[in-house]
Amino acid sequence: MHNEEGTIVAKEKQAKPKKTEEKGEPQKPAEKPRENIVLVGKKPVMNYVVACITFFNAGEKEVAVKARGRAISSAIDTVELLKRSFVKDLEIKSIEIGTEEMVSPEGQRANVSTIEITVTKAQA
Repeated sequence: MHNEEGTIVAKEKQAKPKKTEEKGEPQKPAEKPRENIVLVGKKPVMNYVVACITFFNAGEKEVAVKARGRAISSAIDTVELLKRSFVKDLEIKSIEIGTEEMVSPEGQRANVSTIEITVTKAQA
């Protein structure tokens, strides 16, 4: 098949469910990744607050705010600002903390703290 410029374009194959070797049953699709996650980094806190509000306005029932290292305080500020000023009926469902081991390009290992705050909008 050729495109308008005359170069050859491969025809896209439609994805078919893979069959298992033994039973001939289609495999279950991989679990859909959560899309309602706000990853907090170096941007201003209001950017993350707006991202959370956007998720709630799109119909999401809960949003996870994740951060690690120095951004943890910004994640907490995001949730507090969201709760205090924008979403009055916001509830904190869970707070999970942990540690991830990071490896630098030089091969050095370092532990980095992580936090995940899951918030829900109370239904009226």
